[in-house]
Amino acid sequence: MTAIGAPRTSSSSTHQRVRAAVVVPREFTNRPVFNRSAPMDTILDARGLRKRFGPILAVDGIDLTVAPGEVVGFLGPNGAGKSTTMKLVTGFLEPDAGSVSICGHDLRRAPLLAKRQLGYLPEGAPGYPDMTVREFLRFLADVRGLSGGALRERMDTVVEAVHLESVMHQSIETLSKGFRRRVGIAQALLHDPRLLILDEPTDGLDPNQKHEVRELVRSLAADKAVVLSTHILE
Repeated sequence: MTAIGAPRTSSSSTHQRVRAAVVVPREFTNRPVFNRSAPMDTILDARGLRKRFGPILAVDGIDLTVAPGEVVGFLGPNGAGKSTTMKLVTGFLEPDAGSVSICGHDLRRAPLLAKRQLGYLPEGAPGYPDMTVREFLRFLADVRGLSGGALRERMDTVVEAVHLESVMHQSIETLSKGFRRRVGIAQALLHDPRLLILDEPTDGLDPNQKHEVRELVRSLAADKAVVLSTHILE
């Protein structure tokens, strides 16, 4: 994956910026990657990320910094390397070269400290189909060390934020794709991370559901850094 061109930036307030990096397969361009120097308040700082799968160079020298209040979008066709880059940034894949820092914590040297600040919605928003939404969220809250009043407070907060009140007692396998996406976003928010990585959060949703997810992301970005991907320019 290679990100080309200057990022597009828009601003609806002084506290939130939206940037988009156009992502294309490397064979279509030799132009330099998107690169910014990291400011002091940077939440995500990725430098020189590179990943090869056999003869295929999937990610080639990606540099990316994201600050609080910023929403950064990866736009590119399927197979361009968007998901691979997100897996490198979240620690699900080990890069062949490069480094990732989250809130000043090196992902390789201090993975637990870095990942405490990270919320991740993987592609497809996997879950345990036989669990109810409440059981699933409580299970993940327990894994992340939440208990007692803190658990109840965070559960109430994320359920209200993503509008899950009406499906809390339904099993995940019975949910529509839109609600499964919401559950995926809810689990990413449970521990109140400073960085959100959302892989194709609107994929397969109808226009109304896409609008709701975009508005949710916009509201979440008020005090967080958000990186999301899409293969559709809308």
